[in-house]
Amino acid sequence: MAILSDYPEDHKLQQSSSFTFNAVLEPSNPLGFLESAFNFVSQNSNLFKTESAEKQIMSSVHSIKERIEAEEVAEKKKRLKQQAEKKAAYEKQQEKEKEKEKEKKLVPNTGNGLDMENYSWGQSLQEVNINVAIPPGTKSSALLCDIKTNYLKIGLKGQPPIIDGELYKPVKVDDCFWSLEDRREISVQMSKRDKTDWWKSLLKGGPEIDTQKVEPEPGKLSDLDIETRSAVEKMMFDQRQKQLGRPTSDDIQKQELLKQFKAQNPTMDFSKFM
Repeated sequence: MAILSDYPEDHKLQQSSSFTFNAVLEPSNPLGFLESAFNFVSQNSNLFKTESAEKQIMSSVHSIKERIEAEEVAEKKKRLKQQAEKKAAYEKQQEKEKEKEKEKKLVPNTGNGLDMENYSWGQSLQEVNINVAIPPGTKSSALLCDIKTNYLKIGLKGQPPIIDGELYKPVKVDDCFWSLEDRREISVQMSKRDKTDWWKSLLKGGPEIDTQKVEPEPGKLSDLDIETRSAVEKMMFDQRQKQLGRPTSDDIQKQELLKQFKAQNPTMDFSKFM
């Protein structure tokens, strides 16, 4: 709704005169506001008596639309830039987190495990070996060694256990053994259920080693059956490829399949799949 100043009907437009237009714009009816404004202009100027009136008005409308569109484009670019910056910051933070996690992982000992305060552990692909130091002269009757599929507890009876927790991965209990060595050390040998994977730690939640720095014994591969040996060799190859930043065996296989498919379908456009 527009509120217009009142003027006498016989008011004559003077070139030096100026007039005040008072109006209230209702967002639900912007055209009504424009109509009032045009009526006001027609009553107090010669604009609509000129042939170029429509052209001038459309030019103004066009300029305003261009300004609005430019502002929208600028705002969109601003949002996209902010989103890109947020994404880059997130990826950078994720990279930092990965680096921190990597730094937390320890270099394995010569047995591909870790040397702890009261014990040490090592591993091959088939088994895990643990050596626990105890007071010299300790008898076997004073020892506590409880090995379960997913749990291990080792220590002296009547004292807090030296090792007590959930194993990193399951073991074959029937193939696990322990013995007292020279009455000063407990030696434990546990058979892994999964013989194609390296343990990151002895117990879940314990200190982790960097399995990429594990050094398997090549001579032991000959003792494996063909299927297990093939899986181990594939794992070792993929591990080396990842360290060098090269494609793994699965990546190479996919690339070969895609290459063959392209050769069989030379007219097909693959750009949209890349």
